Amino acid sequence: MLNKREKSLHLPPINTITMEIRKATAEDIPQILNFIKDIARYEKMENEVIATESKLQEWLFEKEVAEVVFAEQDDEPVGFALYFHNFSTFVGKAGIYLEDLYVYPQHRGKGYGKALFLHLVKTAVERGCGRMEWVCLNWNQPSIDFYRAMGAISLDEWKTYRLTEDALKALVPGK
Repeated sequence: MLNKREKSLHLPPINTITMEIRKATAEDIPQILNFIKDIARYEKMENEVIATESKLQEWLFEKEVAEVVFAEQDDEPVGFALYFHNFSTFVGKAGIYLEDLYVYPQHRGKGYGKALFLHLVKTAVERGCGRMEWVCLNWNQPSIDFYRAMGAISLDEWKTYRLTEDALKALVPGK
């Protein structure tokens, strides 16, 4: 006769979660925009989001300047990563720049972020990239800890600079 523990080993799983990483298509634009707005809320920058579905259509799927992948649980997106190629003059190769990686709060701690990150690492290796880079807000300790656990190093001697669209136009006469 089996004891209680042995009986429990033969039971089917209560919650079987299936995870998949898939490339976004133009039909996913509303979902991409939802992720962008959610990450902006998380980063306390929601007022800076001016992206629209039509801008995403143009830049992601017509001009193809960036790519998006989803982590899905049972065919529902629970996380996303948006990335594009950059180029290192020192390395002499392209790299992958991770613009955003975000998992809905209720799905964190289940491996989706790690799966997305490792998918990008695999993509970088398959494409022959020399490195992968990204920025992380200095107050976002959970993300900092995650990236360090993945073997990332912080480039503290570098400062990030930005020219906004208005600043760009201000520097071009007649625009």
